[in-house]
Amino acid sequence: MTSFNLNGKAVDVDVPPDTPVLWVLRDTLGMTGTKYGCGIAVCGACTVHADGHQVRACVTPVAAVAGQRVVTIEAVGDDPVGRAVQDAWVKHDVVQCGYCQSGQVMSAVALLKVNRRPSDADIARAMSANICRCGTYARIHAAVKDAARALA
Repeated sequence: MTSFNLNGKAVDVDVPPDTPVLWVLRDTLGMTGTKYGCGIAVCGACTVHADGHQVRACVTPVAAVAGQRVVTIEAVGDDPVGRAVQDAWVKHDVVQCGYCQSGQVMSAVALLKVNRRPSDADIARAMSANICRCGTYARIHAAVKDAARALA
């Protein structure tokens, strides 16, 4: 049994400790906003936050988040930074197919939690670990800048 806080609620899951967080979220807990992309932690579609740090849920065993606070795309907007990022995403019409967007948003939120005035280079660096096959990188960058302005 592994216990952690998911989006503000205590959860206990009875799964093998090496089960990836992604599958616990999607298959055990029904939280399907976090996406499976590559399965090897290189695309960023599965990004969630564990105790405020970005983690790739596809390769992180659930035992690694025991006792931690895990936040997924479903609850990121409950926080002012998350809400600012989501509002900027809509304003800049970032989403095309949308598959990568939960991971993109989670990475943008992680950046703005530690750096409210990111430079273009900071944004590029922080978002470079997320792949968008539709190529909406310019809109993603503009949305992150806009969210930063809104939070300043």
